[in-house]
Amino acid sequence: MNQAAQLYWDEFWKAQEGPKTPSVSAWQFGDNPDHLAQLVIDGVKNATCSSLIVYEKEKEPLPSIEDYSVILNGKDEPLAIIKTTEVKLMPMNEVPEDFAVAEGEGDYQYWKKAHEEFFTKELKEYGEEFSEDMMLVCERFTLVDVKK
Repeated sequence: MNQAAQLYWDEFWKAQEGPKTPSVSAWQFGDNPDHLAQLVIDGVKNATCSSLIVYEKEKEPLPSIEDYSVILNGKDEPLAIIKTTEVKLMPMNEVPEDFAVAEGEGDYQYWKKAHEEFFTKELKEYGEEFSEDMMLVCERFTLVDVKK
């Protein structure tokens, strides 16, 4: 987590009751982080998915319910904080329409096309190939703070 994200997190958490949560990370959304972060702030986007292969290749822990994330823009500046409310592993071709729509980027057909393009490009960087039944890490979240 960069210094600006850490400072934002520390300021946010000071106003909360209870012990500081041990699980917080900072990251950008996909190919268009500014647009996707704005969808979260506008209340349109409350879900996201990632390739399980990338988590495994990067040796990153999977997200968990109650995790917090500082959402960054394209310049790695903190914009908002979200809290994970649900995590499910499922094949891409079994992602339900309501989840795809909750990603806030369009209807199911748009979601499928955009994610196939994104995952094809992303997996190529790891020497892997896209398949419709690839496993995804599907997260739902709530917006808990917007940076002022």
